[in-house]
This record gives sequence, C-alpha cells and structure tokens, in this order.
Amino acid sequence: MDTRSRKLKITMGALIAMYLFAMFFPFLWIFITSFKTSGEIFGDGAFRLIPDNPTLQNFKTIIFDKGIFEAVKTSLIISTTTTLYIVIVATFAAYAISRFDFKGKNVLLGLILAVSMFPQMIVVGPVYNLFLDLGLTNSYAIILPYSTITLPMAVWILVTHFNHIPLALEESAKMDGATPFQTLFKIVFPLAAPGVFTTAIIVFIAAWNEFLLTITINSNKSYHTVPVAISFLRTQFEILWGEVAAATTVVTIPTLIIVLFFQKQIVSGLTSGGVKE
Repeated sequence: MDTRSRKLKITMGALIAMYLFAMFFPFLWIFITSFKTSGEIFGDGAFRLIPDNPTLQNFKTIIFDKGIFEAVKTSLIISTTTTLYIVIVATFAAYAISRFDFKGKNVLLGLILAVSMFPQMIVVGPVYNLFLDLGLTNSYAIILPYSTITLPMAVWILVTHFNHIPLALEESAKMDGATPFQTLFKIVFPLAAPGVFTTAIIVFIAAWNEFLLTITINSNKSYHTVPVAISFLRTQFEILWGEVAAATTVVTIPTLIIVLFFQKQIVSGLTSGGVKE
C-alpha cells in the first residue's frame, strides 16, 4: 500500500509538473524572445533559450517609438472604470436577487447566464452600428459594451456569495435599530468583501484582455487598448515578433502583479461562496 501510494504521489507530481511547465513555458519563451534581435529570431538562434546577443532594442522601440505606454494608459482607464461600474451595479443587483423572493427569479438568473454565453462576434456588428449612429466611436464609451459583457459573470459570482451570508445577521441588525442601508453597508457588504474583490479582479482582467470590440469600434490609435496596440506591431509583409514579445512582456506585468499580490484573496473569494456552512 505504501509503495502504491508513493507511486501515485510521484505520478501526480510528475503530471502537475508537466502541466505547470506547459502553462509557464509560453510566457518564458515570450520573455526570452523579447531580448533577441530579428536576425536571431528567424535564424539559427530561434530555438535557443539564452540569446547570443541579448538586446533591449525591442523594448526601446515599443516604449519610445511605438508608444506602448499610451495603450497601457488607455487600458488602465477603460479597465478600471469598467471594474468600478460593474462592482457597484453587480453588487446591488446580486443582493436584490439573493435576498428577495419574486416570481421568475430562477428564470432571471438563467437569462443572465444566457447573456454571458453569446459570442462577441454575434453582437459586435449591431453594437458598432449603434455606436456609429450615436457618434460614440473612437471614445471611452467602449466601457459600455465592456460592462455588458462582464456584468452577467459578476452578478452570478456575487449572488453565490450573498446566498451564503446568514440572513439572521441582517435580522439581528434590524432588531437593534439599524436601517436597511446601515445593515447593507456595515454588515452585508463587509462579509461579502472576498466575493466583491474576486469579482473586481476577474472583471479587470477580462476588460484588460478584450480585443474584438475595441478594434472594431475604436479605429483611432489614441483609443487603442493594449491587445489592439500589440496587434498593430507589424509591417506590410511581416510581424515584428521581437517587438510583439517585448510589448507582451511589458503589458503582462500589471495583471501578473495583481495575481501575485492578491492570489490568496482571489482563491478565498472563489472558494468561500462554494462551501455551505
């Protein structure tokens, strides 16, 4: 039994190591490629882990010539605004759905889930025509369709967390003379903080990575987000892979920092709503 258990642990460890390698290696390869020259990327050094002549030219080009930080600023504005808006709206919507009984409640939750399943390719055309008619193309109004995409997911996550907050706590607060708003802001919301925080992180990352809507609605370079800006690192005949790798390395840093610093809160938020106490 001990031998079998040891073999099982070794097998599971090997499988986990292979999985982690498969997940991590693309990022490592992009990081290495960002320090290679164009000749090395397409020449004999394409598959070398350590560049023969490491260079920072790709980083200098995207920062000083291609203005990647302008795209980073645009992405930060759009992603942060979308996150704040979604967290506020989804929190109140999820609380109402969780705490009040009404006809069609399950149908409403089903419709919310169904909305999140629509492929962007289906809605991008009508959204573009609407924005064109309203004169909202090439602006930060892209936040509106961003919010529509991420709101259903946020509501579902938060409904789960509100469902696991004992209703007795609110009833006790009311008996002690607390108003509904005091109960909401001083008792319910603090207890739901892990779920709210998790929702904010997921919405931010989803907005940060969105590509199709932005490239369709915002053709002006001034309103290009990071994914769109990276897609334009090309010439008429080739893709500038060194610059693409350098830009990807730079713009991955914000989301990487968020995940590393707040991984405990993210895991706590995702799991706390799934365990019934």
